[in-house]
Parts: sequence; structure tokens; C-alpha cells
Amino acid sequence: MITSRDNETLKLVRKLLGQRKHRDESGLFAAEGEDLVEAARSAGIEPLHLLVAGETVEEELLARVSMLPHPARAIGVYRRADLPTGARETCLALWRLSDPGNVGTLLRTADAFGACIALSEGCADPLAPKALRASAGAVFRTPIVSWEDRPRRCVALVAHGGAALSEADLTPPVTLLLGAERAGLPDERVTGCYTATIAVAEGAESLNVAAAGAIALYEAARAGA
Repeated sequence: MITSRDNETLKLVRKLLGQRKHRDESGLFAAEGEDLVEAARSAGIEPLHLLVAGETVEEELLARVSMLPHPARAIGVYRRADLPTGARETCLALWRLSDPGNVGTLLRTADAFGACIALSEGCADPLAPKALRASAGAVFRTPIVSWEDRPRRCVALVAHGGAALSEADLTPPVTLLLGAERAGLPDERVTGCYTATIAVAEGAESLNVAAAGAIALYEAARAGA
């Protein structure tokens, strides 16, 4: 039972929850909450450290470490190298998404439709606490592949001016390319891709990137059925 706030494992968890730099350098990340810990276990991924309030660590000490509004009852420390690998025939490629919540939500959506995720440089960390919570455990089931390993045939989603998404060839293997929340995709990223736009009602704002990704993956799943 951990009873000291100066315990080295607690110090490690604080760093992993608070600093992307430490996650990147150590190859480790911390997942807060019993649901995420159970999702990892169900996926066959074992923690390097497992802190459970009242069992392996005093409740008050774990509460001080947790970043959740209601402190986590369990926190697991995991190796990034233990996460799923290997490209899938449908890939959702995210260009410079800055919101970890959107990255996590799109991980969850990719999991639902059997796709993988590719992240460009400058994307939010998929292993940040907010992204992990938004993924609802999908990070333990969904491969995150390198930008270079995504399928070459590309359909880029643009807010305006593309062909109707319903007209795009989404049969796998295919990469669905989404741009940053505000800036979208730069011209050089769209070059060589088929460009598609999701039709919305006249006068409506463009879709949130997570909503656009969900619609595109749904259409791709129908095309590959």
C-alpha cells in the first residue's frame, strides 16, 4: 500500500498525466478511471503499474494525483509499445487536429467502423488524458499508424467545393483525410486526393470535425460492405 505522496510511482503518474513531453520521452502513459483500466484488460494489455484506491494506494493520495472532477478510483500506467499496430484497409488521417477531445472521439469512431488512425505532426496527443477519456477505451483496440503507412488512395474532406461525398469511391483500401478544426486542409495536402464535401442545410455552419469523420467512416463502411 502506497502511503507517501513522495512515492516514485505517484510522481511518475503526475508527470504522465500532465506532460506530453514526458509521455513521449518515456514511452508511457497513464489512463484514469476504472472503465479505461477495464478496457485495457479486455484488450489483453497489462499495466506496468496499477493504482487502486484503498487497495494499492491510499484514497486521498490517488485523489490528489487524479485530474478528473471526481477523482479516479483506478489509474493504470501503460506502455505505448503495447498498443495495437498494423494498418487497416480504411484509415482516418488527421491533419493537425489541436483538440485532444476530437482526436479521442475519432479514435472511438474508427474503432466502431474497423478503421485505423494516422496522425500528422502537430496533432494533439492521443494519449493525453482528455483524448483517452473521449476514446472510451478505443485507444486499446484501434491501431494508430504512421503517416507514411496509411493507404495511398485518398479522399480529402473539405467544407466547400468538393464533390458530394455520396459520389466518392470509398471502397477500401482508402484514406479519409480530415483537416484541423478551424484551418481545414492546406492546398498541398489536398493535391492528389479526391475532394469530397458533406452536404449540409443552406445557411448551416460547417460540421464539427468529429461529426464529419463519423459520417465519412459510416459511408466508407457501407461502401466496403
